[in-house]
Amino acid sequence: MGLPFIEVIESLTPDPNALMWKFADADKEIKNGAMLTVRESQHALLLNEGQLADIFPAGRHVLTTENIPVLTRLRGWKYGFESPFKADIYFFNTHQFVNLKWGTPAPVLMTDAAFGQVRIRAFGTYNVRITDVGRFFKEYAGTWPRLGITELELQLRDFIAPKFGEVLSLAKIPVVEAAANVPALNEKIQPLIQPYFTDLGLEVTRFTITSITLPEEVLKQYDKVTGMNMVTDMNKFSQYSIANAMDQERSEVGDGARQAVVLGMISNMVNQGQMQQKPAPADDITERLKKLKTLFEAQLITEAEYAAKKEELLKLL
Repeated sequence: MGLPFIEVIESLTPDPNALMWKFADADKEIKNGAMLTVRESQHALLLNEGQLADIFPAGRHVLTTENIPVLTRLRGWKYGFESPFKADIYFFNTHQFVNLKWGTPAPVLMTDAAFGQVRIRAFGTYNVRITDVGRFFKEYAGTWPRLGITELELQLRDFIAPKFGEVLSLAKIPVVEAAANVPALNEKIQPLIQPYFTDLGLEVTRFTITSITLPEEVLKQYDKVTGMNMVTDMNKFSQYSIANAMDQERSEVGDGARQAVVLGMISNMVNQGQMQQKPAPADDITERLKKLKTLFEAQLITEAEYAAKKEELLKLL
């Protein structure tokens, strides 16, 4: 047969993800002088008739009139209490809850000097813990028999996303440089979201952006600019670009490039024909006759070769 009153109050964490849980008292009253044991990374809260009576940090506590003055006042015990009393007891985990996820469920709109209005997505993690048990109980937890970090994480996620967009706008960081400025963004966002967490009795111990996703058109433009910065020979780059365009079927740029090549070939052929039909200048023939005579005098060509070539050059005059 169990004891009619509760003499020992303690509770191990039922789940590592539990923020708060109610002590199972089996509807029994607490005996005067009962022993309350609160372990490290825990806090305990006594609730009397719907009102917060007292909060106990880690340690061993004897529940007497001197130790619970608020409860004594609430009950109207002028001379303390000797008989058992009824109270609800809640335990809280006050350690850090790490690697909680946040993200932008929809793209966040920001203004960029180069691209105008841009929609981006971001994802990351953060760590949080309870620092004010009373405020957390009053402002958020209420009298739920059990509350886990998952419920809190889902509700906080929708709050962090707009703050991310707000910080980007205030920081005036170019959208293409956002990924390179993640550490600076982390430091700017955490102070902005902390007041909201403080109102709930929570503290953000770490805030991290793990990835920033830019729009496809911004990435294409960024890749194009990066490629241009890597080019040192613009003539070769132009030739390479035209060759790529010609390989693309049904492309206006490709069609234009192919037509330009054909026109260039025709122009070269016409110019070559004109050059062949144009007579050589007299000065040039005179020089060639002098060189021919020099070759003959040096006995590098025969007299017959000299005479034949000389006759051919004289006909061009």
